[in-house]
Amino acid sequence: MKRFERILIKLIVIQFVALVCAQLLIQQSTIQPYLSRVVQYEGVNKITITEWLETFSQ
Repeated sequence: MKRFERILIKLIVIQFVALVCAQLLIQQSTIQPYLSRVVQYEGVNKITITEWLETFSQ
């Protein structure tokens, strides 16, 4: 049982590190357009901030 617990703890640590890395990768502004396809589908990637806010305020 002790071996199983060690393996489980290692898997949890690896999962946590992967989660932190993914969150940091998503927050990078230079990489974000390649990861977020919603912006491309909605067609809001080339509008100004005011136009973007008007889209969400309607």
